[in-house]
Amino acid sequence: MVRVIGLTGGIGSGKSTVARIFKELGAEVVDADQLARDVVAAGQPALGEIVAAFGRGVILPDGSLDRARLASIIFRDEAARATLNAITHPPIRARLGAEVEARRDRSGLLVLDIPLLFEGDPDDEIEISVVVWVDRATQLRRLVERDGFTPEEASRRIAAQMPLDAKRDRADEVVDNSRSMAETRAQVEKLYQRYQTEPGR
Repeated sequence: MVRVIGLTGGIGSGKSTVARIFKELGAEVVDADQLARDVVAAGQPALGEIVAAFGRGVILPDGSLDRARLASIIFRDEAARATLNAITHPPIRARLGAEVEARRDRSGLLVLDIPLLFEGDPDDEIEISVVVWVDRATQLRRLVERDGFTPEEASRRIAAQMPLDAKRDRADEVVDNSRSMAETRAQVEKLYQRYQTEPGR
């Protein structure tokens, strides 16, 4: 039976890199961000709910969601962020559950890449939670260098999420991604080998 790992982190922590390493090692990876894009696609009920809540200004001329415009709203307004989460989280969770169920009888590891793993109630299917951690200074520097944010905007994005230290305290396992890529990969390989060989629940 497949073992299910919930992988989380924060903006700029390198969670996608760790997910990629898990996949290279042989794990199946389901990306909740991709599911989130799917549930707000044109024609999906969630998109209509978003328009009702935030107005037509968050829709592009082709009828798709203007993700950048919506992000600029929710990262400045906690209530708006909560509204969006209330719209999108239920269908995302339903799709995650379906992804797990479809793989239930397989062997190996299934990694659910979920940015907001601890912000809601973690899915019952998740056996092991793994957080990708970096210190705040590294997180801030990566957002400025990688995404071109000003330091103020980067700080606002970080502040809108649960602190990585708090996620680290709740996780079963921690990948410290503040050092070299080789060290990060070694940590992921160790986790992969451990949970490939240990019996599941």
